[in-house]
Amino acid sequence: MNLSPLLHALADLTATEPRHEAQVAAETLRAAADTDFPRQSPSALSPGILSTAGLTNAHRAARLIHDAHVGLPWQDSPAASLQPTSLRAIKSIVTLIGPGAAIPSESLLLGLFYQAAGSYYPLHAHEAAETYTILAGTAQWQAGDGRFPVSAGKAIHHPPNLPHAMRAGPDGFLAMWRWSGDIAFDSYRMLPDPEG
Repeated sequence: MNLSPLLHALADLTATEPRHEAQVAAETLRAAADTDFPRQSPSALSPGILSTAGLTNAHRAARLIHDAHVGLPWQDSPAASLQPTSLRAIKSIVTLIGPGAAIPSESLLLGLFYQAAGSYYPLHAHEAAETYTILAGTAQWQAGDGRFPVSAGKAIHHPPNLPHAMRAGPDGFLAMWRWSGDIAFDSYRMLPDPEG
């Protein structure tokens, strides 16, 4: 399946981030726009993903995710073994760029993230620098000591080791995520969290 419109939309969005790693990710997405993605089996969270991607106030990329859903390999995060089992029921990711991904890279990770309506992803941190860009839905975000609402179009950057957590809004949320720097998952750790 050709995901060229989606990859170009994600590249355009990534290119708006004023960081070198984001520009490299955007160029990587554009260069791989003709990559063929095999048809995928639906995820257990597919109904929520499709519903959130179809929201009227969603970013254009979310609507393209909705249309390309059968070509996207939604799955548990590579960090799932380091997380409480309960988190597997509330979130799913697609890794588009990275080691072993359809678009190979040894220095970047980039993909899509879905979190189910009303669910809480507790405080965690990792060595990788990370940027989330919300494509659809809403969330209450915690980054360090800051707490703030996010909605479609908002980008949140976490420097390495910054504790962060997310509570999805009533429609859940769909985001693009990007890791750079130390992208190995062995530094991923859950943190004590009074809310989680």
